[in-house]
Amino acid sequence: MNKKVLVVDDEPGIVSAIAYALRREGYEVDTAGDGEEALSKTRTFQPHVIVLDVMMPKMTGYDVCRKLEDRADIGIILLTVKNDIVDKIVGLELGADDYMTKPFEIRELLARVKALLRRLEKNTGEVKTEMFQYGALRIHPAHRTVELGDDKLELTPKEFDLLLLLLAHPQRVYAREELLELVWDLEYAGGTRTVDIHIQRLRKKLGEPYHNILQTVFGVGYKAAPEREYT
Repeated sequence: MNKKVLVVDDEPGIVSAIAYALRREGYEVDTAGDGEEALSKTRTFQPHVIVLDVMMPKMTGYDVCRKLEDRADIGIILLTVKNDIVDKIVGLELGADDYMTKPFEIRELLARVKALLRRLEKNTGEVKTEMFQYGALRIHPAHRTVELGDDKLELTPKEFDLLLLLLAHPQRVYAREELLELVWDLEYAGGTRTVDIHIQRLRKKLGEPYHNILQTVFGVGYKAAPEREYT
């Protein structure tokens, strides 16, 4: 099955150019002209990747990211005319996977779409592929799902990748910069705050007592608690 890409921008010329280039590469493409239409198309078209403009009428790309926070296995590349590191960090904190500043080369966008799809298809790092368990917490890497008791946790793709990487290597300390590179495939550019935000969100979703699985190593980064503490 061809991979599906949803292109969202309020400038028809940009949408047309991106969609044409993606179709030439063999992708199945749908388009939207604003944030509200993007959410509707996401439900019906079910894309693997969304190329999403930030500044749009009715609803911004950031708002779309917020609405799709609990999406499953959908990658997001944000497009914006801004070139501020703060805007980049905001996008990443909201769950975006990549960020491009207008104007950009179509060839670079195609390369990033391809790289993002490749990352979404594989497990992050050399991690376990079969289901493994921490007490009542069950992780299914192949299905990219996490269960806690009888409940299924609603995790974003990046939250799942981050949790899987840490739990697959208990007590292995990861620096924030290393997590940014392994999970987001990004080099450190003042943006490690997004790692902290995702850890906070994971802890909140895990709840008591499992939020303690993700331990802070002060001045360095994070690690997972020993598995024996939860079995």
